[in-house]
Amino acid sequence: MRVLAAVRSDAAAAALRPLGVRCIRADLDDRRSLRRIASLAPRVWHFAPPPAAGGPHDPRSRALVAALLASRRVRRLCYISTSGVYGDCAGAVVPETRPLRPVSARGRRRVDAERAVRCLARRGVAASILRAPGIYGPDRLPLERLQRGDPVLRDEDDVHTNHIDAADLARLAWAALHRARGGRSYNASDDTRLRMADYYDRVADACGLPRPPRVSRAEAAQKLSPMTLSFMAESRILDNRRMKRELRIRLARPDVDAVLAAFLHDPRISR
Repeated sequence: MRVLAAVRSDAAAAALRPLGVRCIRADLDDRRSLRRIASLAPRVWHFAPPPAAGGPHDPRSRALVAALLASRRVRRLCYISTSGVYGDCAGAVVPETRPLRPVSARGRRRVDAERAVRCLARRGVAASILRAPGIYGPDRLPLERLQRGDPVLRDEDDVHTNHIDAADLARLAWAALHRARGGRSYNASDDTRLRMADYYDRVADACGLPRPPRVSRAEAAQKLSPMTLSFMAESRILDNRRMKRELRIRLARPDVDAVLAAFLHDPRISR
C-alpha cells in the first residue's frame, strides 16, 4: 500500500522518505495548498492539532474537510482528538457518550475539529475519532520533569490521569481507518488507572529518580506553568471498552508497568 504525507518542511520530508513515505508539500493554514492533496487518496489520517491560540474554532480541520468534500474521493478518515474534550469529570469513569464540556480553549478547538470531521460522516464518509489522553512510551517518559524536581499535587488535590503508548496509538489509528464505523468516537486509552502523582512516583521509582514533592494546588500555581496546571485541573478515568470491542486491537503495552519494562530493557534508550 502506498502512503503519502502532507508536509510543511524539508526536514519533515527527510524524516519520512526513508520509511517509504511519499511526501507532498501542503499546509493546513493555506487552503489553496490543500487542492493538490485532497484527491490523492481514499483513506486519510488527520493528526494535525488546531492552532495553539485563537478562538474556539479549528480552521485547519475545517479547511481539510472542505477540501476533501470538494474532491469527493475520500471514503474513510481517522482523526486523533484529545480526551480534553470531556473537561473535568471529577474522577468519574467516562464513556464516549458523555457530553463534551471542555474547560480550556484548547479543548474547545478540539470539539470544533470533531464537529468538522462529523460533517464528513454525514456525507457518507466512514470518519472516526480517537480521543487520546497523554501519549507516552519507553522514549516518552517525564524524566526531565522528575530531574528538575517539579512538584505534583498532594493526595487531597490530585486528579486521575490517562495515557496511551505511542506505538499502540499508531496501531489504533490503523485499525480505526479500516474497521471503525462512520461517525464513531473511541477513547484511545490504556488500562492504567492512577492518580497523576502516583504515576510520577511509579516512573521515578522505576528510573531510580527521586519522587517529586507533593504540594497543595495553591503552591503548584506558584511553581508550574499554566499549561501544566491545566492538566491538573481535569480528572477523569477513560472507559476503553468500546475501543477494544470494535477496533479489535490488543494493546502491546496495556499499562504503565509494560511501558516502564520496555524502557528498562531497551538498550537504545539513553538514561
